[in-house]
Amino acid sequence: MKEYWKKYFVLRKHNTQVALKKASKSKMCYLFLLPYALLFTLFYVAPVVISIFYSFTYYNILESPRFIGLQNYISLILEDDIFLIGLKNTFLIAVVTGPLGYIMSFLFAWLINELPRWVRSVAVVVFYAPSIAGNCYVIFSVFFRGDAYGYVNAFLMNLGIIDKPVLWFINPDYMLPICMLVILWMSLGTGFLSFVAGLQGVDRSQFEAGYMDGIKNRWQELWYITLPNMKPMLMFGAVMSITQAFGVCDVTMALCGYPSTDYAARTIVTHLFDYGFTRFEMGYACAIATILFLIMILCNKAIQSLLRRVGT
Repeated sequence: MKEYWKKYFVLRKHNTQVALKKASKSKMCYLFLLPYALLFTLFYVAPVVISIFYSFTYYNILESPRFIGLQNYISLILEDDIFLIGLKNTFLIAVVTGPLGYIMSFLFAWLINELPRWVRSVAVVVFYAPSIAGNCYVIFSVFFRGDAYGYVNAFLMNLGIIDKPVLWFINPDYMLPICMLVILWMSLGTGFLSFVAGLQGVDRSQFEAGYMDGIKNRWQELWYITLPNMKPMLMFGAVMSITQAFGVCDVTMALCGYPSTDYAARTIVTHLFDYGFTRFEMGYACAIATILFLIMILCNKAIQSLLRRVGT
C-alpha cells in the first residue's frame, strides 16, 4: 500500500512539473488570456462567491451584514410557503418547457438544414425572431384578453364553448399553462442557432461512409453520425435551455402581474426579485439565488451524463 501511494505522489509531482514547463513555454498565450480571465473573475466568479457569503447573513443594504448562519435557508425551506410555491412552479416550467424547447430547437434546426440556402436563411430569421424581439410576449396579452374583444375569448364564444369571457391572466387555473406556451414560443434562441451551425459543420463524407457501413435510414444517420458530431452544440443548447427554463421571470410578471393571483405564476426568480429589489433583504435574496444556482448545476450535471450516451 505504501509503495502504491509513493508511486502515486511521484507520478503526480512529475505531471505537475511537466505542466509547469508547458505553461512557462506559453507565457505569451496566458498573457493574452489575462484580460478575459480578469473580467470573468471580476464579473462572474466574484459575484457568485459574494452572493454565497451574503446568504449566511442578514443584510438590508442600510446596515452592515450580520452573520446568522443557516437561518436564511431554514426560513426558506421550512417557513416560506410562497418560496415553495415558486419552487414548484419553476420545476413545472423547467420540466415542461426545458425538454420540449430543447427538442423543438433541434428538430426545427434539422428540418431547416434540409432547405435551400436562401430559404434556410429566411427560416432561421423567422424562427429566431421571437427570442430577440424583447417584449414580444405582450402579443399574447392581446390574444388572451379577459374581455369579449380578446381573440381567444371571441373565438371560443363564437363556437359556443364558453358563454362569457374568461379572465385568463387572473384565473390561477390558466395562468401557468399560458405562460408555458409563451415560453415555448420564445424558446428558439441561441441554442437553436448553435444547432443550425452544428448541422452545417458535419462532414458530408461521414454520411457516405455510414451508408457503406450499414446505415439504412435518416434516423440511424441522425443517431450514429449527426448527434455524435454535435455533442458540443448539444451541450451548449442544453445549458442555454436550463438557464432559460429556470430563469423565468419577465414573462410571468408582465402577463400575470406582480404578484400574481394566489401566487399561481410565482417563480424562484420572481421571489428573488421581490426580496432583492422590493424589500431589499439582500441576505435572504442571496440565499434564494444560491439555491437556484445549486439546482441549475445539478440539472446541468444530469444532462451532461445523458448526452454522453448519445451515439453510443
